Amino acid sequence: MSERKPYPSDLSDEQWVLIEPVITAWKNRHRSVSGHQGAYEMRESVNSIPYQGRTGCQWAYLPHDLPPKSATYYYFAAWRDDGTGQVIHELLRCQVREKARRLEDPTLVVLDAQSVHVAAGVPASMTGRDPAKRVPGRKRGLAVDVLGLVIAVAVLAASAHDNAAGIMLLDQAGENAGGTVEKALVDQGFKNQVVAHGTSLDIDVEIVERNPQGKGFLPQPKRWRVEQTYGILILHRRLVRDYEHRPSSSASRVYWAMTHVMVRRLTGADTLTWRDPQAVIG
Repeated sequence: MSERKPYPSDLSDEQWVLIEPVITAWKNRHRSVSGHQGAYEMRESVNSIPYQGRTGCQWAYLPHDLPPKSATYYYFAAWRDDGTGQVIHELLRCQVREKARRLEDPTLVVLDAQSVHVAAGVPASMTGRDPAKRVPGRKRGLAVDVLGLVIAVAVLAASAHDNAAGIMLLDQAGENAGGTVEKALVDQGFKNQVVAHGTSLDIDVEIVERNPQGKGFLPQPKRWRVEQTYGILILHRRLVRDYEHRPSSSASRVYWAMTHVMVRRLTGADTLTWRDPQAVIG
């Protein structure tokens, strides 16, 4: 492919180095029978994922100087299904924590769930309506550490109770963090069922109650980190609404968004927001 003008979402040389070994190893394990290496560079296929994540465009609307849907979606789906995208995310998460002088895996996580609208075309069988928040769509649950890094993601129909999301998040957090999680903080939307499930996993689940005297949004110690992470994820327009047919694709979008955030943190790059004129992509 000829040289093109870079997009703000592109990985720099320094950032590409952080994930290139995983991508190269994957490519070596999945060689074409004919020996053909493909018409597009792997780096360009990876660049297409954060481009779509930040702009929210459809697969068919990827710009012509990036690989087309046929190539980009193939890798996105393959890395979603075999866990490569999450492997990259976990490696970077450990590096960010080490850079902050913390152990690779956390002992404390914060859980929360939000309901988001879905796009037209998302199967009704995979969505629902949150009766409390009156939101039709899906429920996106996160478990994060005290740095706001994602430890686990759960995607369910919005009609599912927060307990269902909490149980999924605890199971994943216990597995993804290598069994180091000892405590989880949750809000009052989670009930005793989550506390009991945490006990079965040797995780102390604490329901943090809101100050009844407080008015409006009041950040709670440590728990505010998960709210901050939700705010960061919304900078990726593909996550403002759930466009994915498969819940696994929705979860993969979260991991790729955080991967993009972490490579920027590790290389000291500023995160562009919509307020920055240079952040206009496409």
